[in-house]
Amino acid sequence: MTWAVELRGVSKSFVLRHNQASHVKVRMISLFQPRYRERRETFWALRGIDLRVREGECLGLIGPNGSGKSTLLRILASIYRPTEGEATVRGRVAPMIELGVGFQPDLTGQENVYLNTSLFGLSRRDTDAVYQQIVEFSGLGEFIDVPVKNYSTGMFARLGFSVAVHLEPEVLLVDEVLAVGDANFQRKCVERIEALRRQGTTIVLVSHQLPTIERMCDRVCLLVRGRLEAEGDAREAIARYQEVTSARAARA
Repeated sequence: MTWAVELRGVSKSFVLRHNQASHVKVRMISLFQPRYRERRETFWALRGIDLRVREGECLGLIGPNGSGKSTLLRILASIYRPTEGEATVRGRVAPMIELGVGFQPDLTGQENVYLNTSLFGLSRRDTDAVYQQIVEFSGLGEFIDVPVKNYSTGMFARLGFSVAVHLEPEVLLVDEVLAVGDANFQRKCVERIEALRRQGTTIVLVSHQLPTIERMCDRVCLLVRGRLEAEGDAREAIARYQEVTSARAARA
């Protein structure tokens, strides 16, 4: 069996800075008043994650806000490096985490398409072959020749999504972007991801839309406070997630 993704003991920490002072006067006062001094705290977003994803599998990641789902995707996308452990991803990765990252506001939609695809290793000829499909999928029409600084948030995200799903990725990372645009475009997004799945693309999907997770995913992992709480069948993982959220609500 070939693994597209392998995580071995992956942990990720961040340093949180409290009472960070930018004013010189406050810094001077802090020399004599401890309550004004900067404090640093280590926050572990992920702890000891062991996980493997098969080629062609669609894996769902669910969990409460702040459980480490987006951090895990950013590690798979090589945006973050693990503090501990190893993460291996095989094949061309298309991260749909923050749509439109890398777009230059003063360039037109068309210019940004070519710029963005080049960052993922596509030649101009490769982009020429899929350019019209990208434009048609985005639904931007004549706005493709307008600088993206004049785009609405929805237009910006639609173009970013369209570029990402036409990169012919071997691994697709999707983080809460299925709510882009109107209902018709959302349907197109889901259909396109399902088509990529049928073609054998490995997909890691983060979403709070549990019906979507249950319908699309072969396997689901539940993250709670940075740890892998449950893993397996979608219905079982979702049921465990609902138990966790119910217990939290009861304690609140």
